[in-house]
Amino acid sequence: TVQYTLSQPESFWNSKTTMGILMPVNEEFLKSKGDDYGQGTSPSSILYCGPYLIKSITSKSSATLEKNPTYWDADNVKISKVKLTYYDGQDSESLIRGFDKGDYTVARVFPSGSNYKSVEKKHKDDIVFSDQGSSTYNLSFNIDRQSYEITAKTTDAQKTSTKKAILNKDFRQAIMFAFNRKAYVAQANGEAAANKVIRNTFTPPNFVQINGQQFGDAVEKDLEAYGDEWKGVSVADGKDTLYNPTKAKEEFAKAKADLQAQGVEFPIHLDLPTSSTYTEGIKQAQSFKQSIESTLGAENIVIDLKMISDDDLQRVTYFAENASQQDWDLNNNLGWGPDYTDPSSYIDITSGKSGENANAYFGFDAGTDNAAAKAAGFDEYDQLIEDAQKETTDVNKRYEKYAAAQAWLTDSALLIPIHSDGASPGVRKTVPYSAAFAWTGHKGQSFNYKYLEVQDKVVSAKDYDKAREQWKKEKEKSNKKAQEELEKHVK
Repeated sequence: TVQYTLSQPESFWNSKTTMGILMPVNEEFLKSKGDDYGQGTSPSSILYCGPYLIKSITSKSSATLEKNPTYWDADNVKISKVKLTYYDGQDSESLIRGFDKGDYTVARVFPSGSNYKSVEKKHKDDIVFSDQGSSTYNLSFNIDRQSYEITAKTTDAQKTSTKKAILNKDFRQAIMFAFNRKAYVAQANGEAAANKVIRNTFTPPNFVQINGQQFGDAVEKDLEAYGDEWKGVSVADGKDTLYNPTKAKEEFAKAKADLQAQGVEFPIHLDLPTSSTYTEGIKQAQSFKQSIESTLGAENIVIDLKMISDDDLQRVTYFAENASQQDWDLNNNLGWGPDYTDPSSYIDITSGKSGENANAYFGFDAGTDNAAAKAAGFDEYDQLIEDAQKETTDVNKRYEKYAAAQAWLTDSALLIPIHSDGASPGVRKTVPYSAAFAWTGHKGQSFNYKYLEVQDKVVSAKDYDKAREQWKKEKEKSNKKAQEELEKHVK
């Protein structure tokens, strides 16, 4: 029996127990491995007791899992062997080719691909869309860039002008309203289904409920207090409600007047690093460049696409250890999924005081009294977050305070949400909704294969949609029961 004693009430504690951080570890084994624990591609570097055993891992190639015969719940592990194949994004058509040959059980399809018409003809009744997930992928601004190894800038004046422009909220909002996100995501999802994946807030609008209403409803109300540009704007998933060229031009006109008074040099050059091997990613970056420059004018803003290797892209974004290594002006290479069921799992990581992702999203190290962070208004944002963190007894009030913090983040346009995970077209032979599901924790991981079943024939869209409706009904009942238990526990 493991017993935890909390230092304060925590309504989301139960969901936190499904995080990787609370996975048990064998102390003797951990000490014996030292720094080699979990390193490299050797399955012997970790000790575990899950439904599958890792048989082999080859970097950037494949991984093989086999059913654990001594697993406590082996009857619910339906697939005896799983092989994962590495996909670098370069040849998107390789996935459907592998599926048709019988190599893959699931394959993503790309409506923008050159062979999609033939794919659609062959699988016209079988292309299904997964559900939107809890991860949010964003475009963010580096407010205090220090590294210029990867840049199109040729003068110090260009660097200074870009920094001043990025610190201007009207400038950032102009980019946000000029960004045609539907056209962007259509590069992977196709024009007809682009809206399915669009997300308008970092914290999903339906992640939690406040007095029976969606979290996003409170965000919308708080947003309207920031200015007329937010009046009537919905933050619900599934439609690009931010794209508005008229608003973009109005915000840019205000920004340009202010920046010219500061001696800023136009056009403003913004470096956007992009993987040279990710075909859909290149198309998306080009779509972004086109929408910004056509709306606001290339004489005002130039998006400089910097094609680099995937390893270099990860090095200067995701794997950068501190702000000094974040080498970009704009970054669309990061997404975030929650660890537990509370808005803090999203918002807290962006705090200027303690946010673990402040350097990755905004280009400054949290807690360093950064001048650019102060100029961008992080003192106000951090206070909103602290107020929300302190509310530990009334769940509805806590969520309202986090909604206020989310509204600030949205209005700041420092972090522009683009799309969620999921909601992508594909073909599959997995039995619809046979796997476990959750927006947080282990059951929410796409690599959780317990309960998942495979069938011989390709799943039809009709059967998939029928299974989805049944699953939604069962989920609603389950969630209602869980909410009642939560409220009883909190009281």
